[in-house]
Amino acid sequence: MPKKFKLPGIKKKVLTVSGKRKTSIAKATIKEGTGKFILNQRPLDVYNTFQSLALKEPLVLAKDIVHDQLSSVDVDIVVSGGGSESRIEAARLALARSLVAWFKEAALRNTFLKYDRMLLVADTRRKESRKPNDSKARAARQKSYR
Repeated sequence: MPKKFKLPGIKKKVLTVSGKRKTSIAKATIKEGTGKFILNQRPLDVYNTFQSLALKEPLVLAKDIVHDQLSSVDVDIVVSGGGSESRIEAARLALARSLVAWFKEAALRNTFLKYDRMLLVADTRRKESRKPNDSKARAARQKSYR
């Protein structure tokens, strides 16, 4: 087997962080770069206004704390499963978590928690399972009295 060699002084740091919402799973890969933020191989500006603003919230909040360092990282987010809104929320969670993991700033983490706790803490609510011999999770079957 050929021996792998390392070039001295060159480090490639890459972090992968995940975020979940309902059945959507987002994986954010953050690495050194030029300030590109991509969701499913598309820039954040391509999405509709409300979704774009929700995705950019962590970036706007982080800009106050990490200033120019934000333009020295690339974040690539891949989201699968679920609906459009839960995909956006999962991507937002993964993006905020990746920024906190990369910069390791307590002030950044505290800012995210103070602004909106859902930027760092996943919403664990899921759809309630359907019960046997019933129509839905909570609704009982209709019965006829006559």
